[in-house]
Amino acid sequence: MSGSVYGTIFSITTWGESHGNGVGVVVDGCPAGLPLNEDIIQPYLNRRKPGQTKYSTPRKEEDKVNILSGVFEGKTTGTPISLVVFNENQKSGDYSKISTAYRPGHADYCFDQKYGFRDYRGGGRSSGRETIGRVAAGAIANAILNELGIKIQTYTKSIGPITINPDKTDFNLISKSPLYMPDLEASEKAEEYLLQQMQDHNSAGGIIECVVSGMPVGIGEPVFDKLDASLAKAVMSIGAVKGFEIGEGFKASTMTGAENNDPFTIDDKNAIRKTSNHAGGILGGMSDGSNILLRVAIKPTPSIFKTQQTVNETKEKVEIKIQGRHDPIIVPRAVVVVESMVAITLVDQLFMGMTSQLNRIKDFYKG
Repeated sequence: MSGSVYGTIFSITTWGESHGNGVGVVVDGCPAGLPLNEDIIQPYLNRRKPGQTKYSTPRKEEDKVNILSGVFEGKTTGTPISLVVFNENQKSGDYSKISTAYRPGHADYCFDQKYGFRDYRGGGRSSGRETIGRVAAGAIANAILNELGIKIQTYTKSIGPITINPDKTDFNLISKSPLYMPDLEASEKAEEYLLQQMQDHNSAGGIIECVVSGMPVGIGEPVFDKLDASLAKAVMSIGAVKGFEIGEGFKASTMTGAENNDPFTIDDKNAIRKTSNHAGGILGGMSDGSNILLRVAIKPTPSIFKTQQTVNETKEKVEIKIQGRHDPIIVPRAVVVVESMVAITLVDQLFMGMTSQLNRIKDFYKG
């Protein structure tokens, strides 16, 4: 299987299956000297691990990370960093009854047609547990961004029809909401909505919003490797993501040029700034110094307990009722996955941008 590698200079390779021995990632291109240990990575994995609230799968996994290479005496060595999380609570028997049927909303049928074979235990490689490797790598990327003063704030903007109120948004409240919403009033309404869906053996989707602050100007390549294009590819590669937008996004199509353009000005520190940010912090594929603002649409969990119509491998029409342990909503656990893919992309683009001017290379080697 190709397509498990992402990044140019700072790159990641994820591996493993939902019900295999474990899942993990190899991170290449991380510079030497970065402070790193399991305690730095684990909090990120804790944000996505299952079984923490009644709105996530009851599958109990500690998701404890182990660093296998690339770190010595608490610092990165500049060599590939290999990370593993062992699976401890597989219940593959939950999937035996659907081993020949194609689950609606899943990749089962496509896997069979592409490879002539599939791992039906929890989706195998297409399972959400693949994102463990992304999050572990994202923790490393975030550590690099912190060294540069770049911060990422990611949260749940909406669940189903419930959207946070900008006037009541407080980022300090995110961790107090089981749904990672920065508006606790909206969170309570969303929880009630989710309980209704769970009682009806159904699921829900939502929108994740991400804000990046502190990005320098000019990061991103102007043609095929535009920063917004790279972010779109990174985030759209997450299995549950079905939509992506930067800044005003689709709303920009209803605006005039005068409304959508961001005027430039000189601030009190004699620096060039924009007076608005409809572009979402990216112009011509490059960061413009404003906050980068992006939103991601997450589909409802496809594994629901309702009886559904499908077909099996022998082209018979059958009914299917999915058993096992599944999230009624993917959004809260996907918040840190989106954040991680954004962090990985930013670090890669930052490293690529280091060679954009000759004087920077001369300063590095002759300075």
